[in-house]
Amino acid sequence: MSGSSVYRRARTALASATAMAAAAVGLWTGLGGESAHAAGAVPTPDHVVVVVFENHSYSQVIGSSSAPYINSLKTGGANLSQAYAETHPSQPNYFALFSGSTQGITDDSCYTPGFSSAPNLASELQSAGKTWASYNESLPSQGSTTCSSGNYARKHNPWFGFSNVPTSTAKTFGQFPTDYTTLPDISFVVPNLCSDMHDCSVSTGDTWLKNNLGAYATWAKTHNSLLVVTFDEDNRLSGNRIPTVFYGQPVTPGSSTATTYNHYDLLRTLEDLKGLTAHAGNAASAKDITGIWTA
Repeated sequence: MSGSSVYRRARTALASATAMAAAAVGLWTGLGGESAHAAGAVPTPDHVVVVVFENHSYSQVIGSSSAPYINSLKTGGANLSQAYAETHPSQPNYFALFSGSTQGITDDSCYTPGFSSAPNLASELQSAGKTWASYNESLPSQGSTTCSSGNYARKHNPWFGFSNVPTSTAKTFGQFPTDYTTLPDISFVVPNLCSDMHDCSVSTGDTWLKNNLGAYATWAKTHNSLLVVTFDEDNRLSGNRIPTVFYGQPVTPGSSTATTYNHYDLLRTLEDLKGLTAHAGNAASAKDITGIWTA
């Protein structure tokens, strides 16, 4: 073989390797027509359970002796040290987290059920053939749209505001399955006004979480599933900086990120965890939560 032939073959091999490397980079970054989700920026857990607590700042929970269980989840999972809510009071933040918009809600008044047909996490999941449910402590009955009942308050349940979300997907917490393999793709758990730390102490909410979802958290660690613990807003004294912790098999234990995130980023991440191509409201321009996932 001549020297020129060897050179040509070497040059062709180098060009091929370079093209393959460029394609890999394009896939990972979302360039070249591939989506960012296809790149594996976030994992693909089988089940995601999101629990929303109330009205406490980051420093009131993270590092607090009153919240030993949440802090154990932080240690064994991931901590978002710069997570923020959007506004005050509570209700607009729930709509933001669920639909990427406050939907014009500015207070905690009892809204009209089904007042909006805007896209939201549940409608997107259902359109994609995936499953959704909420589990609401002290809800009088499955699908009940009552404004309040004892320690139950609909202001913490944005799904009832959307005509494209069946009310039957709002279940009582007593319906939370003991066979976790039957959980929906994504579900929200909303404790009542005492258990969510709104009317009762941080310690009360922390104990409730351990007693009611501790078994799921342990299961999630070995079953490609995820528990997310977050808050609607702070105590109005800390710039709306809130605790947010991720725990489960896809999460790197002891990881943390100081990147600034908000409820829209969390919604975007939930959508992308399930490979949804649609993104509701401000989630369309939000970013995925990264830097906490196992390889």
